[in-house]
Formats: sequence, C-alpha cells, structure tokens
Amino acid sequence: MVIPFRPVSAALMYSTGLAPHASPFATWGMILAVVATATAGDILTAGAMRSIGDLDDIRAHSGLGGAIKAVVGNAMFVSGVVCMALSFFSLLLALSWADVSLVAPASASLTFISNAFAAKIFLKENVDRRRWLAAIFVCAGVALLAK
Repeated sequence: MVIPFRPVSAALMYSTGLAPHASPFATWGMILAVVATATAGDILTAGAMRSIGDLDDIRAHSGLGGAIKAVVGNAMFVSGVVCMALSFFSLLLALSWADVSLVAPASASLTFISNAFAAKIFLKENVDRRRWLAAIFVCAGVALLAK
C-alpha cells in the first residue's frame, strides 16, 4: 500500500516538535560557512572598490553609466557579491536548522572578528588595539552563547 505524500506546513511542524534540528556540529558548521562567505564577500568588495578608485571621479569623467560599468565589470566585485549571496543563503539554511538566538549573534559576531583578521592580512588595514580588544569581548560573548 502506497501512502500519498502530503506536505506539512512549517507551523504544524514546529507546533508538534517535528521541526528539523541539526546536530551542534552541523549547526556550527553552517555558522562557520556563513562567516567564511560573508568575510570573503566583504573583503572582495572592499578590495574591488579600492582598486576601482573614486566613483565620483569616474562619474565625472565617464558619467553614471561609466561608474556602473566600472563596478559591475570588476571580477573581484562580482565575486564578492556572489560570496555575499552564498552567505545569505547559508544563513537561511542555518536558521532553518537551529535557533535564531544562537545563529544570528554567533554569525554576526564571528564575522566581525574574521573581518578584522582578514582586513589586517589581505587589505593591510591598521587594526588598532581597541578593535582587537573588542574582538576578544565578542569571542567571550560567543563562548557564553554556546553554553
């Protein structure tokens, strides 16, 4: 006997306790995927905008179309946007697996920390002592969330 498939609404799944929950390992794996892709997107788009130069100068010389073409035609910028899109969809998947009270703060704070490291390494930014101290406090907050 074949039982026909009937889709179940998300509200019914959550009300009956049947909501999909991933293991802690999978949850943290998805959070790290969000962080990695968000950081890559941020660094790539920042690097692209630095290499393109002042958009006001480009617009003054080539018009608005020229400025848009300069940005959209930059492979590093497009790669950054793709990474940001991957980060967004990774976040959606993580939120479907785990509690928003863990996923949202953990991904945001870890992205803050990884952006500081990546900016120092790849963009050669001067990350001062105050930012590193803030990153340490963020790490402590994430550790408290994980408990």
